[in-house]
Amino acid sequence: MTIRLRVTPVRVRGRDRLFVSLPDGTAVAWYDGAADADGPAGDGRFGGRISVLPGAAREDVLAALAPYITGEVAVGPPPIPTPADLDRLSLHPDDDLAPNRPGEALHAELDAFPAPERHGWFRRGTWGVGTWGRSTWPSAPHRGDPYRRDPHRRDPRHGELLAQQLLGDHLDRLEAAGWRVLHSIPLPGVGAGARIDHLAIGPAGVLAVRTVAARGRRVRIADPMVRTGRAQPQPHLRWARRAAERASFVLATAVRPVLAVAEASRLDAVPSSSDVRILRDTEISTLASLGGVLKPADIEALYATARDRRTWLSV
Repeated sequence: MTIRLRVTPVRVRGRDRLFVSLPDGTAVAWYDGAADADGPAGDGRFGGRISVLPGAAREDVLAALAPYITGEVAVGPPPIPTPADLDRLSLHPDDDLAPNRPGEALHAELDAFPAPERHGWFRRGTWGVGTWGRSTWPSAPHRGDPYRRDPHRRDPRHGELLAQQLLGDHLDRLEAAGWRVLHSIPLPGVGAGARIDHLAIGPAGVLAVRTVAARGRRVRIADPMVRTGRAQPQPHLRWARRAAERASFVLATAVRPVLAVAEASRLDAVPSSSDVRILRDTEISTLASLGGVLKPADIEALYATARDRRTWLSV
């Protein structure tokens, strides 16, 4: 009797994978497409392979995947896990930072302490004309700045969250080039330096990325200060260096600070001998062409250390 199997696409470590499952959701196999191959043929850790779990009907799995298979594929049991895989499996879910979303700390902060709603001139009373003839009707949506159309986005934390999500998406795309990325790493302490927005580990080394939310405004950088629009300057370069120093201490390797500016209408940086690399969000993809610093085994070892929350408790 043929069992009707379900095929579900999932994104795993920057690659597309198709999971095959029973009607009750139990996985029986998965397919890594040839387009994601980046290693020797037949290796279960690379593309072009169908991994079938014990007890699954091989013919039914192949029939379910037939519309999706391109080119020649290897079929067999799942590959033997590497030491890095075993370390990941032994890590308690509460201590694993890999599932963190970009801006995870801001998500939690906004959920716990939402911005107060503003309804016009008065917080209480009846809508209409208030004292001194001042209208208390809610103001009309702003037609220009998209961040002012939604009253909730007037909270600057929303702008920071959108910027971190944008940068996080760009960094996650580097995984196809051999990079591993973690988001929103909590550090001991409070304030702006109590987290690393993004940690990228790849062929070009380890990068501690700090995000600046420009939201369509001009950004002026004069080490160590960064000014966005007409806002007060902030020492983002100092914070970026401090985060990289703490990461370097924990991981026992060189970590370069990066300042990533999201959606700036104009970026002016005063020439200096700064060790902080400054990138626009549209320039993140250029990191994929860099290399010569870390080997794949080193990348995986550093990633396994960095994803453990307990690693960062001593900095």
